Amino acid sequence: MRTFIQRLAVTEPQLSPLILRIVFAIVLWPHGAQKLLGFFGGYGFTPTMHHLTTDAGLPSPIAFLVIFLEFFGSLFIVFGLFTRLVAIAQIILFIGMIVTAHLEFGFFMNWFGAQKGEGFEYHLLAIGLLVSLIITGAGKASLDVVITKKDPAL
Repeated sequence: MRTFIQRLAVTEPQLSPLILRIVFAIVLWPHGAQKLLGFFGGYGFTPTMHHLTTDAGLPSPIAFLVIFLEFFGSLFIVFGLFTRLVAIAQIILFIGMIVTAHLEFGFFMNWFGAQKGEGFEYHLLAIGLLVSLIITGAGKASLDVVITKKDPAL
């Protein structure tokens, strides 16, 4: 009989989800590294927490989860560990980004510097990618495959 974790992690060894996972992590992890570590011109954890709690008005636990999900969530996705669960959390994160910071600027990104902020088209692409991972699971070369193969009855 499958455990809850095994049911959550079940996936087929397909190539497409692997590609989606890699692309997602390549795009999101640097944003998390900016916020947590100060890499890529970011400010690091303490100034980012200050910005998210003071300027953006997020409660401290939510601000912490934003940083945690961007950095560690993208690593969980790339390694294919609890992919569906993390993808759901990431979708909530991206919806939060849209509602709190990008909706007021409309759909389009600020390609030509004509608006004061960025639209939410990038966020919709990420959400679509994450929905695909929820449907397919992690696919090939994932830790989810390892988790589901522990039980010979699977």
